[in-house]
Amino acid sequence: MSSLKTALSLQLLQQQQAALPLAQRQVIDVILRDPGAAVLATVEQLALQANVSMPTIVRMCRRFGYASVREFMVALAQTLAVSGSHLHRSVQQDDSTAEVVSKIVHAAAGAIANLGQRLDAALIDEVAGKMAKASRIDCYSVGAASSFMAQELQSRLFRLGLTSNAIFDAHQQLVSASTLGKNGVAFVISHVGRMPYTLEAAQFAKQQGATVVALTQPDTPLAEMADHVLAVNVPQDAVMRVGTEAYLAHLVVIEIMMVRLAQILGPRVVTGMQQYKRLLETHGFDSYEYMGFQQPAQQRKGDAPAPTKQQGPTAG
Repeated sequence: MSSLKTALSLQLLQQQQAALPLAQRQVIDVILRDPGAAVLATVEQLALQANVSMPTIVRMCRRFGYASVREFMVALAQTLAVSGSHLHRSVQQDDSTAEVVSKIVHAAAGAIANLGQRLDAALIDEVAGKMAKASRIDCYSVGAASSFMAQELQSRLFRLGLTSNAIFDAHQQLVSASTLGKNGVAFVISHVGRMPYTLEAAQFAKQQGATVVALTQPDTPLAEMADHVLAVNVPQDAVMRVGTEAYLAHLVVIEIMMVRLAQILGPRVVTGMQQYKRLLETHGFDSYEYMGFQQPAQQRKGDAPAPTKQQGPTAG
C-alpha cells in the first residue's frame, strides 16, 4: 500500500484491510464497527478495544499516509460528516438486518464501556456524599428524555428516604432554586447542556449557596457552571439530539450514583428498600392479592403437584 495520503473513507478501510498486518486489521475492525465512537476515542482507548499496542495504531495511520493518529481521525471525522447515515451513525441503507442488530448493539455497548473508563470514582464519592447530607435534592430538566431521567432520579431518591422533587417547569425551577440554600442540591440533567431556562435556574441555585450537580456533556455551558460534572460523552446521534446511547449512558450514571448513595447511607436504607420491595410484591397494582387472585404455587418442571387440603366427609 502506498504511503501517500489517501482520501479516507469507510469503504477504503474495508477494501484495504486484508492487506494489513493482523494487529492493524484489528484496529480497522474497531473503527468500522463504530466509526463515530472511534473518532472520539483516545489512542489508549482504541488500543484497548483492539487489543493492540498504541504504536500499532500509529503505524496503521501511516499506512494510509497520515503522519499522526490525530490527523487520521480528523480526516475520518470529515468523511463521516459528509457521508454519514441518516438512520444511525453506524448503519448504512443497504445493511442487512443482522448487520443492523450487530452495529446498534455494539455501538450501545461501546458507549457504556467508554463511560465506565471515563467516570471518576472520587467525583462519584464526592457527589454522593453531598447528596447524602442534603436537606433537599431538586432535579431540573427540560425535554422528554431528560425529564424522564429526572423523574427516575427523583423516584430513586424518594425510595432512599431523601427529600427530593423533579421539576420541569421553568418558573418552578426558579422557585426551587430560591429556596434550596447552602444545604440543598440542584441536580440538573441536560445532555445538550445549553437550555436557557435550566441554566438560569442552576445559576440562581448556585448564587443561593446550593451545590449544583450536572449530568451533561463536557464543555457545555451547564458543565462550566456546575460545581460537579458527571460527564457523558457519546457520539452524536444521526437522528435525535439525545440518542439511545446518550439515554442509556445517563441512566447508567444515575444507577451508579444511587447504588453508591445507598452504600453511604448505610444498612437502614437497604433494609427499607427491601421492605419496600416486599410491600409492592403483595400490595402493588400488579400483585395477585391486589387483584383478588390467589398467587399460584411456584413449581419446578417435573415436580409433583402440590398437595391440596382435603375436606372431611360431609354429613349425610
